[in-house]
Amino acid sequence: MSRIIAGVAGANPLTSVPGTATRPTTDRVKEALFSRLESLAVIDDSRVLDLYAGSGALGVESASRGARSVDLVEFDAKASDACQRNADLVNQILGGKKVSVHRSKVESFLERATARDVWDLVFLDPPYPLDEPALSAVLAKLSPHLDEGAVVVVERSSRSAEPDWPEALECFADKKYGETKLWFAEPS
Repeated sequence: MSRIIAGVAGANPLTSVPGTATRPTTDRVKEALFSRLESLAVIDDSRVLDLYAGSGALGVESASRGARSVDLVEFDAKASDACQRNADLVNQILGGKKVSVHRSKVESFLERATARDVWDLVFLDPPYPLDEPALSAVLAKLSPHLDEGAVVVVERSSRSAEPDWPEALECFADKKYGETKLWFAEPS
């Protein structure tokens, strides 16, 4: 069972997505990821976007650790329901609505985003079958909505090739954790 690791809502269990269509980020990877993000000082008071959110575990972890606002974007009905339950839990603990759930395809969500929709921290954990050209197109749509100093984290299978970064993004680090690989990028 997945849980919120740290922050105000730390140790609370998260609702998982039923079935095998999603692959949750393990607590080990989540701990290492958030340790890295805290060393980069990008969580506190940040605007977070969690694309292909699954259960929303990364987004609600960010809210628990001090993010100003979190948008969870998930199209699958079961996953979106899990996101909503986890968002409700964290919002109740925080005493306000910091986490919002958007049942939408990622591409549609980004196409509807306005110039005022800007994020400081973005997680992308797309389904493995999503091919590199489709991921590259999403990254290109995301780029105009990143604040200066933003960090983008892409989670893929360790067997996947590095994402084809659009000109507006530059990879500055990567890290492998067993079957999972994380890439970190920033606006160039």
